[in-house]
Amino acid sequence: MANPSPRIRISGPVRSKTWTSETGVVERLEDRLLIRDLVRIVFFIPSDHFQIAAGVSHALDSYLRAVEGHPEALSRYTCCYWEPRGLSERGWELIRETLQPKERRYFDDYTPDEAFHPEKEGAEPHFSIYADDERGYAFRYHARLPWREPPRHSVSVLQVTLPTEYLEERGADAVRALALDMASRLPFSSGHAGLALASWFPVDEQWDRLRPVILRHPGFDIRDASIHDNLGTRVDGIHWLNFLGQPVLSELGGASVLRARLPCPPVTVQELEEERVVVTLGPCPEAGDLDQGQSLPAYRELARVLEPWLEPFPWRLTDFTDPSVKEELWRWWRRFLECS
Repeated sequence: MANPSPRIRISGPVRSKTWTSETGVVERLEDRLLIRDLVRIVFFIPSDHFQIAAGVSHALDSYLRAVEGHPEALSRYTCCYWEPRGLSERGWELIRETLQPKERRYFDDYTPDEAFHPEKEGAEPHFSIYADDERGYAFRYHARLPWREPPRHSVSVLQVTLPTEYLEERGADAVRALALDMASRLPFSSGHAGLALASWFPVDEQWDRLRPVILRHPGFDIRDASIHDNLGTRVDGIHWLNFLGQPVLSELGGASVLRARLPCPPVTVQELEEERVVVTLGPCPEAGDLDQGQSLPAYRELARVLEPWLEPFPWRLTDFTDPSVKEELWRWWRRFLECS
């Protein structure tokens, strides 16, 4: 990479409890990695599991090929209502079974007892495969409930991460190729890829640690999206790679109009199948550095174009104990829309 991103690794104490019949409850205070830099790829898909399971299976195979040769990449998993455990042949069986739905059953038809635990009945499939010891590798998928008339903003979410060491080793072209391959069979409404910070605790609880990093380096994303955000067809911020589907692309006037509104290098607009595009902001993801005058002007340019479709504020439902944190987060969320 021409401009390697700053290495962000912040550790601190974490309190945990364990219980056994012999010892009872044992409380421990351990030092662990709380915040780390990585590359995050996310897709928001306004479809239920039956419609997209094959595409998610393809994305998983793409990811497994990408991390081949990194035996430490995936060592643990959760699948639906199963507790986290070491990744084994049985784990792979559960995950592959999840990605091969036999029938489409709408949540409207579930009995009250079945609807009480939808994930246990298979209505809300989700799984995670990830590395131990915060190594930065993860593949996470959570499907929305299959209503006959789904709520307007409900989406399934596919999210994967790679350590920044992978980016530096393989190069930005390899990461971009992976994101495009994963996207190829997903009917996404939007998606993105770029630098991010993973946080052990919620953002508001880590704000004192995060503030000096993200207020200096605007290219780091700190938004960990889930289906509970109900993003719908809105756009989840500005990133290195920005995947745009319907209806946003049509409302923008199509790929040619979007390209005309983003004429300056290093921005490129690449058309994909099924009236979708990926907007790439430069040859590699950048963290930026406001102390050095690196304000990421290409990111600002795209933000102005997409402003009507950007999510207003992702932490709108968070109960902040300190109102000043909410105010600072709001300003950070609009960092590419405010004057530099």
